[in-house]
Amino acid sequence: MNSNLIKQMAILVMSVAMASTPAGLMAQPKKGPLKVYILAGQSNMQGQGMVTGVPEGGVERPGTLASMLKDPVKGKQLKNWVDAKGGWNEGREDVWVYDVNEFGNRHGKLEFGYGWSLGSRMWFGPEMAFGHVIADQSDKQVLIIKTAWGGRDLYKDFRPPSSGGEVGPFYKEMIGTVNKVLADLKTLYPSYDSSGFQIAGFVWWHGWNDFCNPQTAVPEYGKNLTNLINDVRKDLKVPKLPVVIGEFTGPWGADCNESAAVAIRKAQKEVTAKPEFAGTVKFVETHDFVRAEKDSPTKEGYHEFKNGETYFLIGEAFGKAMKTLVPR
Repeated sequence: MNSNLIKQMAILVMSVAMASTPAGLMAQPKKGPLKVYILAGQSNMQGQGMVTGVPEGGVERPGTLASMLKDPVKGKQLKNWVDAKGGWNEGREDVWVYDVNEFGNRHGKLEFGYGWSLGSRMWFGPEMAFGHVIADQSDKQVLIIKTAWGGRDLYKDFRPPSSGGEVGPFYKEMIGTVNKVLADLKTLYPSYDSSGFQIAGFVWWHGWNDFCNPQTAVPEYGKNLTNLINDVRKDLKVPKLPVVIGEFTGPWGADCNESAAVAIRKAQKEVTAKPEFAGTVKFVETHDFVRAEKDSPTKEGYHEFKNGETYFLIGEAFGKAMKTLVPR
């Protein structure tokens, strides 16, 4: 057979295979320049969503991703997360993740295991659905840098420089982590093609610890959030960095004041509506994604009852919001 004909047939077969492969099963990294997204916050952003949970008795808990997958309607939303046999796929090589929290750090391809218990495929956070949404619309390799530590407030722990006083240690660690990762891309991700990078977006999902401090932290939340956006842009040298602010979803619990939670949510929304942030900062409502305790794996309302569907929907909403701010 003619060699040119063989080459043409091979190209045709490869094209058909790529066209029929779901986006969620993409095996190879894409070309650069690398699109970098930073996801930051506290324990909710760490990722408390349950992939599966089978207690004694052998019945899957409600509200896990595994139970969602069995639902004939909801399961369709996870089509790119499963393989041909109906099991969870091995992740996406066209999305890399670097995750740091108080338990350590982990890096690699996008897959389960970047939740609060690093490495355990039982947990995931907003990065999963966010990464799928962003990568599906991008022809560039994606890197998600997630910096989230449980129980940290904006008033002190993440306090931005422009708010005055001592700069928050976790603000400094967040910026330091981003710079450290970007300076060592080839070591962390050997298939990185050294074509450069673009810091493309920042997502902030946070609020619990400030809301638990209604006398001091709550009145300052709007100011501190405004300064956070401006200071992150300044320190990362991206003046118009697209920013998504996720609505604080709590509270559930008698130890905190509900009115303070309302004040935090109001401040978050008002900050994103400031004229100087028009077209570059977006607020994402999340309360409608929270499911009832009876339909969830646990009673931890402050972690959205660890409901997998909730974390899937919130991550997806963050990704869709970011898409409106970031050119393809």
